[in-house]
Amino acid sequence: MILQVKNLVKQYKHHDGLINALDDISIDVKRGSFVTVTGPSGSGKSTLLLSLFGLIRPTSGTIFFNNRIITGATDLELANIRQEHVGFILQNFALIPYLTTVQNVMIPLALKKVDGDEQLERATEVLKFVGLANRINHLPRELSTGQQQRVAIARALVHNPSVILADEPTGNLDPALSLEILDFLSKINQTKGITVILVTHSPVAAEYGNYKIHLRDGRLAG
Repeated sequence: MILQVKNLVKQYKHHDGLINALDDISIDVKRGSFVTVTGPSGSGKSTLLLSLFGLIRPTSGTIFFNNRIITGATDLELANIRQEHVGFILQNFALIPYLTTVQNVMIPLALKKVDGDEQLERATEVLKFVGLANRINHLPRELSTGQQQRVAIARALVHNPSVILADEPTGNLDPALSLEILDFLSKINQTKGITVILVTHSPVAAEYGNYKIHLRDGRLAG
C-alpha cells in the first residue's frame, strides 16, 4: 500500500456546533492504482484529498505514506514529502501568467534546487510527453484551455512523483477536452506507474478509476 488512512476525522467549528467534514474515513490505496473520489457537493471530497499530505490537518486519525505515519509530521516535513513525492493538478490550472510554458513546468525543480540545465532538459522532455514540445516558449494566455491543463499536468509530472492528486481537473473543460485530459491521466498511471487520486463530479471520469470511493456527508458511502 502506498497510502493507508485510518479513522480520519476533520471537524470544523460552526455556530450550530461541530461539523464533521470527514467522519471516520478508512481507506487503503495500492501503489499504482487509479482512485476516483466522488460525491455530492459538500460531501468531503476535496477535504479528503487535501488532508492526505497535510495541506489540511485532520482533527484525528492516522495517515500512512510508504508505511510511515505522516499525520504527526511537522509542516516542514510534510512540505518536503509533497515536494519530493506529490504532484498536484487543480481545476483552475494555477499557471503563473508571466512565465512561459517551460518556466511554469520547471517550478517544482527550482524549488528542489535542481541544476538549471537539468531543469530545462526535464521540463522540455515532459512537455514532449504531453504533446506540447512546440509550445515551450508560449505564455499561458497564448494557449488553449486544454493546452493550459496539459501544462499543469506536465508540471505535476516533472519531478517524478509517486502520487498525483487531481482536484476536479476537468471541471472547466468541455466534454471532448475532459476525455483528452482523463486519457492523459490514465496514460500516466499505466505507463509510469504513478498513483492517481482524482476528485470529480463526473460519472464519466469516475469510471476511469480501478478503485472508486464515494462520499456522502463526510462518510464512505456505497
